[in-house]
Amino acid sequence: MIFDTHAHYDDGRFDEDREKVLERIRKAGVRHFVNVASDLASVDTTLKLAEIHEGAYAALGIIPGECGDLREEDIIAIGEKIESSEKVVAVGEIGLDYYWEDNPPKEVQKKWFLRQLDLARQTGKPVIIHSRDAAADTLELMKAEDAGKIGGVIHCFSYSAEIAAEYVKMGFFLGIGGVLTFKNAKKTVEVVRKSPLENLVLETDCPYLAPTPHRGERNSSELLTFVAEAIADIKGVTVEEVYERTYENALRLYGIEEKI
Repeated sequence: MIFDTHAHYDDGRFDEDREKVLERIRKAGVRHFVNVASDLASVDTTLKLAEIHEGAYAALGIIPGECGDLREEDIIAIGEKIESSEKVVAVGEIGLDYYWEDNPPKEVQKKWFLRQLDLARQTGKPVIIHSRDAAADTLELMKAEDAGKIGGVIHCFSYSAEIAAEYVKMGFFLGIGGVLTFKNAKKTVEVVRKSPLENLVLETDCPYLAPTPHRGERNSSELLTFVAEAIADIKGVTVEEVYERTYENALRLYGIEEKI
């Protein structure tokens, strides 16, 4: 059984064959996936997708790049949607992204990051953290906010093994996807090597970040086999063990009760 902890199947790149893709990943052994919102529009499409598909769950939140025009009433509305659906298992993806300078300004990103951490506390949900080129500020804010008590996952983990260890100490999971299979992924390989398997979860971020040998193509959960094989090779375990442990980890991450 496979659990894809981070997907975007509501993305327009799946509009022509979404149902076929979802049927195909089920046949490939993907039992669950979490569809993750990024902006206000995708909050609604994510929730709808999760509610009509068995094995699908939703995470609702606004990414840093889309928070420039965010309003408090938007956060309140998201909170109401989280509380109203059993399919919502996390607040996300939220965080900081300094890749595009001042888009939006750092202080605006921090404001809404903190507000959505509060939303997670209020609703009792874990968080999915998006952090790009913002390692120091993300970790500093999360420590200051005692985010370990909230729990969650660092999506598409891209920092050093030392920073990974800090998050593991806080009880966070590390999202590992197609980047692990890229030729220039030395840092990610080191993170997987040094981090406990108990803190790793599989993710696609589909339709983005397809693993080698499909890099550049549309990603989907069935391609997680390449990520699992890479983890197994690095950790010196079987692929079956990677699937089993990461599946259990995902259930713990999102607080999903299920007999395996």
